[in-house]
Amino acid sequence: MDLRRRPPKPPVNSNPNGSSYPSSYQPRSSDDDHRLRTASIAPPPKASDALPLPLYLTNAVFFTLFFSVAYYLLHRWRDKIRYNTPLHVVTITELGAIIALIASFIYLLGFFGIDFVQSFISRASGDAWDLADTIDEDDHRLVTCSPPTPIVSVTKLPIPEPIVTEALPEEDEEVVKSVLDGVIPSYSLESRLGDCKRAASIRREALQRVTGRSLEGLPLDGFDYESILGQCCEMPVGYIQIPVGIAGPLLLDGFEYSVPMATTEGCLVASTNRGCKAMYISGGATSTVLKDGMTRAPVVRFASARRASELKFFLENPENFDTLAVVFNRSSRFARLQNVKCTIAGKNAYVRFSCSTGDAMGMNMVSKGVQNVLEYLTDDFPDMDVIGISGNYCSDKKPAAVNWIEGRGKSVVCEAVIRGEIVNKVLKTSVAALVELNMLKNLAGSAVAGSLGGFNAHASNIVSAVFIATGQDPAQNVESSQCITMMEAINDGKDIHISVTMPSIEVVIDQILCL
Repeated sequence: MDLRRRPPKPPVNSNPNGSSYPSSYQPRSSDDDHRLRTASIAPPPKASDALPLPLYLTNAVFFTLFFSVAYYLLHRWRDKIRYNTPLHVVTITELGAIIALIASFIYLLGFFGIDFVQSFISRASGDAWDLADTIDEDDHRLVTCSPPTPIVSVTKLPIPEPIVTEALPEEDEEVVKSVLDGVIPSYSLESRLGDCKRAASIRREALQRVTGRSLEGLPLDGFDYESILGQCCEMPVGYIQIPVGIAGPLLLDGFEYSVPMATTEGCLVASTNRGCKAMYISGGATSTVLKDGMTRAPVVRFASARRASELKFFLENPENFDTLAVVFNRSSRFARLQNVKCTIAGKNAYVRFSCSTGDAMGMNMVSKGVQNVLEYLTDDFPDMDVIGISGNYCSDKKPAAVNWIEGRGKSVVCEAVIRGEIVNKVLKTSVAALVELNMLKNLAGSAVAGSLGGFNAHASNIVSAVFIATGQDPAQNVESSQCITMMEAINDGKDIHISVTMPSIEVVIDQILCL
């Protein structure tokens, strides 16, 4: 392989006739052109081409060589130590093994980059240079170049303008910088400043600077931030506005009610109002509270399923209920334990406590009572391991069959009879068509869909709107909207009987407590 530096090529003389072709130029056939073009685009030599064997065979040889000679040398040195032979005295065979070990180690050192080996034992093939020389010496034809690519002007994206906000007082500006630097935690602004409105304003400004987004569309003024301090919505930066409409009057159990609904959905309040009107003209609706009890179900674990079963028998024994009720009722003057049900899953026990909570929704109330009972049970069951105060057997904010069957919160059924002429005049349909639609859509259609407690048209729309307007927890719309709507033609098909059964409405009765 010739690695000497090659002299520069002499310049090519122009043809005397004015052509730039050399005088010795002979046109080549199309086969020659194809051969040269193919050769000119051949891929460059790879690192693995430096070795005479395929890469996988070379790797196998060096791996085998390395471990073989290493084993041989270790075996020989052990024998020398055993027979007190000096280690520096080596035979020809041992010397060859040492050389092979070093060589294989060097190769394996660069195993994952064969270029390391190539840099010592290989350079580009001389044949490639010879082929390039042949092309340079023989091919001096004029080549028509394509016109230069026109310069395309790239329109720069507009740089967003910096957020312009009202200048803050100097002392507020210092607080904002302290929040951004992490000196003052954002959650402690209310307690440090003593002004909830000012704290929200400073937190809002810090948020705008961190995100680079303007909060101009989020109102800040006109809200009493003192009212939510320690109650709900920590670290406020503003509030949202939802329009509230009124449907009704709703004639229920002989009393008229105006139903507030906070929604951004068109026609929802109007259609609800139409239903209220149809019931009002027909004499109103009646309601019955079937059950009223909030639930909480902790999960506890034992070393064995038998031990978990013993807890189940103890809790469901009527003789122990009075003792459990006394312990549970200590949590509040309104909480009253109603029943305890235990379900076993292996060595885990899910205990579902149900209690009345007065006018409150009662989630915190029942949780405190459950905690009292769990502490009491540790005397008889010291090996009980409390995994969580809620084991999702309650079940809170999730569609669950246990709520659909057993109920949670308020279990209610409402009914009304609407005369046929009112159905035609106000609802713009007929009794037969309405009954058929309810059967095919709300009952059969929901069953085909595998719905859980969704045997209705859109109960969640009305429940969510009322919950938001009255300050309830919108997340509990999940189980509170479980509803089955029944319709039946009565009085020889002239009138229609309508009912809704909702087994798990979770609400606070007093609106002041909600808001």
